[in-house]
Amino acid sequence: MSHKESFLQYLQIEKRYSPHTIRSYENDLDQFYSYMSANDMPSNPGEITSHQIRAWIVSMMDNNIKSVTVHRKISCLRVFFRYLRKEGVIKSDPLEKIVLPKRKKTLPVFVGEEALDKLLDNNNFGDDFEGIRNRTIIEMLYLTGMRKAELIGLRNLDVDLNEATVKVTGKRNKQRIIPLTKPFTIRLEEYIKMKNEIAEAENGGWFFVTVKGNKLYDKYVYNIVKGYLSMVTTIEKRSPHILRHTFATHMLNRGADLNAIKEFLGHANLSATQVYTHNTFEKLKKIYKQAHPRA
Repeated sequence: MSHKESFLQYLQIEKRYSPHTIRSYENDLDQFYSYMSANDMPSNPGEITSHQIRAWIVSMMDNNIKSVTVHRKISCLRVFFRYLRKEGVIKSDPLEKIVLPKRKKTLPVFVGEEALDKLLDNNNFGDDFEGIRNRTIIEMLYLTGMRKAELIGLRNLDVDLNEATVKVTGKRNKQRIIPLTKPFTIRLEEYIKMKNEIAEAENGGWFFVTVKGNKLYDKYVYNIVKGYLSMVTTIEKRSPHILRHTFATHMLNRGADLNAIKEFLGHANLSATQVYTHNTFEKLKKIYKQAHPRA
């Protein structure tokens, strides 16, 4: 087994990374080794130097690869070489001398409250199964802040209408419980009733299904969300993840505790949640400039 294969196995079994994250790590490592091979540089980890890694960074920047992507690829190498050192494959880590410039933080894009109210309060969805399901998907994402993959992975047993909660399985199989509003549970009952008429028991027990009763997939959900958000907003990004940003931003703007939002979102560290405070601060600055006579 190669060093790369054992590393990916370590990520899967010991670190319990998601298949998506593991594929990303694998692609980054393949690109790194392709660069090394194309430039007659060593493939043996023990012979790789910080100078060669810096050369790869410069090459990526020369090819106009975004800084956030460069950071992610170097982050992958850091984890890889730390693993190799832990396993005794290398004696020193060439990444220890690599210092990347700080990334410019971009504010999360979100949809305004009025726009989402307009979408959800008007009859934009229709009364057939597909329309009811689409509305339920939009509302589930917005009311809970869950990720697209988490929504697709929901099973029937995860939704408890009596307790008005949903159990979400996030990254590394960590689970969290998110409360649901009473009006939403009533609409969920309507969706479940219609779904049971088309979805057979042996469909895997998935909560959200296609019109044929099958499990949803990434592009399917993306197209649903993009189509409906296009009705009420002109922002460039109209993906399911935007509804996650919107959930967090709206909660903060209405006074929710940052630690509580961290738990709702399933973030491992508070630093990942703090990015949303920048949106709140921008809103406060705007209000200040509009309201203060000397602003």
